[in-house]
Amino acid sequence: MNYESHYNSAENKTIMILMGLMVGLLVAAFDYSIMATAMPKVINSLQGMEYYVWPFTVYMLTSTISIILFGKLSDIYGRKHVLILGIIIFVVTSVMCGFATNMFELILFRGLQGIGGGILLSLPFIVVGEIFSPRERARYMGILASVFGLADVLGPILGGVITDTLGWRWVFFVNVPVGIAAVTLIFHSLPNFKLPDVKKVIDYPGILTFTLTLSALFLGLTLAGDLNRYSLTEIGGFLIFSGFMFTLFILAEKKAVEPIFPLHLFKNSIFTVSAVESFLASALMFCGIIYVPLFAQGVLGMSATNSGILMIPMLFSLTMTSVITGQIISRVGKYKKLVVVEFIITGIGVVLLATMNVNTPYSLLVAYSTVLGIGSGMAYTIFNVAVQNAFTLREIGIVTASVRFFRNIGTIVFVPVFGYIMNFTLGSSAGVTASYTQALALSIQNIFLIAIVLAFAGLIVAFFLKELPLGENAPTNS
Repeated sequence: MNYESHYNSAENKTIMILMGLMVGLLVAAFDYSIMATAMPKVINSLQGMEYYVWPFTVYMLTSTISIILFGKLSDIYGRKHVLILGIIIFVVTSVMCGFATNMFELILFRGLQGIGGGILLSLPFIVVGEIFSPRERARYMGILASVFGLADVLGPILGGVITDTLGWRWVFFVNVPVGIAAVTLIFHSLPNFKLPDVKKVIDYPGILTFTLTLSALFLGLTLAGDLNRYSLTEIGGFLIFSGFMFTLFILAEKKAVEPIFPLHLFKNSIFTVSAVESFLASALMFCGIIYVPLFAQGVLGMSATNSGILMIPMLFSLTMTSVITGQIISRVGKYKKLVVVEFIITGIGVVLLATMNVNTPYSLLVAYSTVLGIGSGMAYTIFNVAVQNAFTLREIGIVTASVRFFRNIGTIVFVPVFGYIMNFTLGSSAGVTASYTQALALSIQNIFLIAIVLAFAGLIVAFFLKELPLGENAPTNS
């Protein structure tokens, strides 16, 4: 009886922890699905089509920086405290975004919001890696990813309905009640996991050079999207400065007592291949999340509400595939073949999307984007499980954050590139095509043609992934 009571107590504790993590993750998950639908109206309201990708990319820049920085700080100060801080930052800055009066303010506030978003999208997966065995991680990460299912179904509908009725500003205000609930639940349910043997030494040189490297890279790539306004000298200057800061970052990490990004991780081939694949998978996913709604509204003439409904099958399939993939990995204890399948399905999806034109019916757009969602969803679970299985408990935090980091880097690099392709095509098509709608359709088609190349590269790299059987024992430091 005592054993049964102890077992039930442990099971209840696990359920409470997962609920806390899921609600915390929900705060950030809503942002992606709602913003993808509302963004065309936001841009039209603030008069800035040429800055269409900026609110996405600046958010990804700051969230990427915070993933590594706060992942390391949570080793020192505990996961619980940092996670609650992330929710508070996210909610406060969401309100600031809602009150933005111009594009500059919106971009600035989205950048601040990304700091909280980076924390929320990485720490829950670190906690799962710390408390479950390798095989169990796949299952529970799939359960954790089911949060995206709720957000993916409700987010596009809420984004469209709120934008069409109350106005786009309210898509930010919706984060407030969810955030309050998340803080309350996490405060009472989540133990404050931290590594006891980590030296409380903050790598300030690493943080500074890391931030400057990514910021300069982001600015260089984003400015390159408008060569008519910015000179090659300005763009090249940012990229050269980024390279210089990157060199200083490498030197700083080699000397650091507790580096924010340990370079020895790259000596492990599983980590290196997973990093590259995460980079490519993220770029492929976001080309669909950003440009399918734009195609629906700008080319097919759909309302924000209807384009949100159209996105549901893609986003829901993405989430369900993540859950199913976790269950498969948990049962068979292997993951390499799933990576190959993932990039094959994703490749088929972008090939189909590249065939879209002004005459494409709604049903085909839904079908094509759903195929992309199925492939993209598989990447959520696979690479987290692969890298966590390849390292000890001492390094699970940083390797989990690093995989998320490379997912974000894929977005930072390719979203501006996609934006450049769109603007360049629109400019080149002026006076050639019969209408702006046709030009926009052609520009989005060109984006998916580039995505085909990325999917093929991912498929080739997948064959270099080394597979380690997943164990059934809890993680250790040895």
